[in-house]
Amino acid sequence: MLKGKKIVVGVSGGIAVYKVCYLVRRLKDLNAEVDIVMTENATKFVSPLTFETLSGRPVTVDIVKEGYNGLVPHITLANKADMIVVCPATANIIGKFACGIADDALSTLLVASHCPVMLAPAMNVHMYESVAVQANLETLKKRGVLFANAKEGFLACGETGKGRMAEPQEIADHIVEVLTTPKDFEGKRVLVTCGATSEPLDGVRCITNYSSGKMGCAIAHNALQRGAKVTMILGSHSATVPSGVEVVPVVTTEQMYQETLKRAQDFDVFVMAAAPCDYRPEKVSDTKIKSKDLTINFVKNPDIAKAVGLVKGDKKLVVFSAETDNGIEYATKKMKEKNADFVVLNDVKANVVFGSDYNKVTIIDADSMQDYPNMPKEEVAALILDKVLKI
Repeated sequence: MLKGKKIVVGVSGGIAVYKVCYLVRRLKDLNAEVDIVMTENATKFVSPLTFETLSGRPVTVDIVKEGYNGLVPHITLANKADMIVVCPATANIIGKFACGIADDALSTLLVASHCPVMLAPAMNVHMYESVAVQANLETLKKRGVLFANAKEGFLACGETGKGRMAEPQEIADHIVEVLTTPKDFEGKRVLVTCGATSEPLDGVRCITNYSSGKMGCAIAHNALQRGAKVTMILGSHSATVPSGVEVVPVVTTEQMYQETLKRAQDFDVFVMAAAPCDYRPEKVSDTKIKSKDLTINFVKNPDIAKAVGLVKGDKKLVVFSAETDNGIEYATKKMKEKNADFVVLNDVKANVVFGSDYNKVTIIDADSMQDYPNMPKEEVAALILDKVLKI
């Protein structure tokens, strides 16, 4: 599955180093060529000889003393790698990478890297939750660094919390996903609206909806994996936002409308996966409303998808339609009114959509209609982007 792929595994010092042995073995089973770069502290947990035996390759620890036939190791490895994976990624190496510090073999390799980089953080829960570490993680995410996220559980220090390194099989699965996903969106720019908008009633209350943002995040993730540059106009959400996307946070439908329209000329594909409120209160009270009987007058919010449809030209527009009855009729009408290339129908009466990791959709365009079985939203996202390419 990974035949011909060259992976550099960076190992920094932590008790989870022993798990990396299983990862290297798994990558070799998948026919990858694996090189190992270790920090001095990592060698105190597992010897370089162990990794040399597992990988069949020399291990780099000291860039000053070592060299590959006169070549500079960190540059040689950076140039040959299809992917660099750092596990365990300690607070120390994360901080060095975020700040561009290059004072050993691994940190120097990371600064010289120009291929996808994935980190698998592992540390004490309090270290992981510290302001400094979280700031460094956020910095790296914005740069497009990938993550096999730390897990909750019992830690080697005796405490319980987030900080366990992801299991080797999960990390291997991430690597396979990154290296085998076709880059058929290379050079394309994709804008995804995602999550729910909120409309204030007064100083403490708002009107919103049940959208979790999981579908939009799945689409953004799939587009990113396929080589696209992705921007998310992101409302309220509970989903995990994929690292590597540009995020524009918004609250109200008007804000989502403005942020989307100002970028309308900059993108090749628009996926309207958000659930913006169609209406907003006509008047908003600055203070908490106290009334036994309350009547609220609503006004229509701007139609984001329709506005994009008016100016999109030959760019591609995908809209969603969540319906409780007459789904095909309403979704088809919506597609035509928005000047969309196709519509993704969710029957929310027969299908648990909001907050679920699964979705059952019908994709409708001007010439065809295709029903799909209930499947993970990541798979639905792939179907949607496949459809974009076909049209």
